[in-house]
Amino acid sequence: MIILDTIARAELLKDAIAAFPDECCGFLFGREDANGFRAVSDILVVNNAKEGDKRRRFAIAPLDYLKAEQYAEDNQLQLLGVYHSHPNHPAIPSEHDRVAAQPWFSYVIVSVLEGKPDALRSWRLNNEDQFEEENVGVVASNINHEFNHQS
Repeated sequence: MIILDTIARAELLKDAIAAFPDECCGFLFGREDANGFRAVSDILVVNNAKEGDKRRRFAIAPLDYLKAEQYAEDNQLQLLGVYHSHPNHPAIPSEHDRVAAQPWFSYVIVSVLEGKPDALRSWRLNNEDQFEEENVGVVASNINHEFNHQS
């Protein structure tokens, strides 16, 4: 299960709306406990580095991955995954998304229909290299404090 802090969720949706009709992208940070429960407290918006048409694809530059790793280290957080939007398409990963995915990351996808956010879903690769959906929850801000008391 993945839980999004309300502020992180709002920032993610704001990025998706601002990028429409193009895909947005960014990183998810927070903590994972011993049971695999993930709590996202921060996001880092990055530029969609895809050359050409960005309405159906996104790319994250290698330097942005390095910055994300540094952000996690500087803030004592874990880099939990990546988010992106699907303009005028469902929040279901494409084959392109699957091929580019990393096994440990969560992939949050938000569907943006005609400039308005719709479904927000999260996915992870299983042992067969296929996406499986994660349950998504939203909690009030300051989940790291709550999360640390639950661990």
